[in-house]
Amino acid sequence: MARSVETHRFVAGRRVAGAAVTLGATAGLVHGLPSLATLRRLRVRLAPGLAGIGIADHVALTFDDGPDPASTPLFLDVLAELEVHATFFVLGSLLERSPELAREMVAAGHELAVHGWDHRPMLLRGPRSTYDQLARTRDLVAQCTGQVPRFLRPPHGVLSAGVLVAARGLELTPVLWSAWGRDWTAEATPRSVLATLAPDLRGGATVLLHDCDCTSAPGAWHSALGALPELAARCDDAGLRLGPLAEHGLPHGLAPSPRRSPESA
Repeated sequence: MARSVETHRFVAGRRVAGAAVTLGATAGLVHGLPSLATLRRLRVRLAPGLAGIGIADHVALTFDDGPDPASTPLFLDVLAELEVHATFFVLGSLLERSPELAREMVAAGHELAVHGWDHRPMLLRGPRSTYDQLARTRDLVAQCTGQVPRFLRPPHGVLSAGVLVAARGLELTPVLWSAWGRDWTAEATPRSVLATLAPDLRGGATVLLHDCDCTSAPGAWHSALGALPELAARCDDAGLRLGPLAEHGLPHGLAPSPRRSPESA
């Protein structure tokens, strides 16, 4: 009889453990489901607003991972020569070191947006940590520039439930990309960046490049910088305007109207 009771307890324990594993896996899947949006071509079809698909005669030019005093000013110079404005998704940890550069970027007509405080994937953070570091970056951008950022792109483009909740609470619009140049690799060149962009470079696209190599191969930013004149020329030849997300005409409800920070009021 005792053995039968122990057997019953063992089987029941196995069932409870199995249920716990299943529940944990389900919870993990639910938490990670938004990250499926990182599959670029899939999200363009299923979530065009998230992919940054805008109006048909415009291409949004965006840069991640800066600002860096060693490279970002060179991008500003080239963009000024091309008379093109862009959206820069900045890291708070780098912005904190170069607040004057942020002011220079905004004074030149560019838009600053939130990339995160550091480049740690959001799936490795809890909800509170996610909210705090996004809020910290948003507030620093506002403090440095007098303009509250509108857009958010998490590191690696990896979304999580915590990111989406924080974005809503902070009134930030998540925007990923529909075309990229793979400009972060050691092998990247201006020619390779343009070739990688070409299949997805069309009206309504959001282009992802990098103005800093803090998470890329050393010096990789040269490939994006060198590709800019030809990228602008191709858009011009196609009758497409190249500019920031603020001018991209995202669907109503995705892009809040520009706001001023309380400090600048």
